[in-house]
Amino acid sequence: MYRVLLPVDTSEDRALAQAEYVSSLPEASEDVEAYILFVFQGDDEDLPDELEQFKSASRVGSVRRARERLEEAGIETTVLEDSGDAAADILDVAEEYDVDSIVLGGRKRSPVGKAMFGSVTQSVILNTDRPVAVTGSSGE
Repeated sequence: MYRVLLPVDTSEDRALAQAEYVSSLPEASEDVEAYILFVFQGDDEDLPDELEQFKSASRVGSVRRARERLEEAGIETTVLEDSGDAAADILDVAEEYDVDSIVLGGRKRSPVGKAMFGSVTQSVILNTDRPVAVTGSSGE
């Protein structure tokens, strides 16, 4: 089984592009297992105790859309969540689940900005020995 990690943020377009990429892998429905990771950050971490029960990655639109697309393609999918530093959490989850590759959703950048990846993307690429694919959004 080929295990792929899809760290998604709140952008449904980027999450769908990541799911489309994974769905296009050879023999995806038979040989690919996908882990969708959503990392709660900043204010999300400081919810009152009575609202903490509602904090779930499965409630995030981008996670739901990516999962739906992968499941439509017949790909076994698991949703994971964490909170804190996105780049560190991505690397930790990749290690914990021993994924074969990481599929990140890149943001559209200006011509000068294209020379540099975003900080999370750049940090993941520089700090892993696993293959990393960077997709755009489905509208790009």
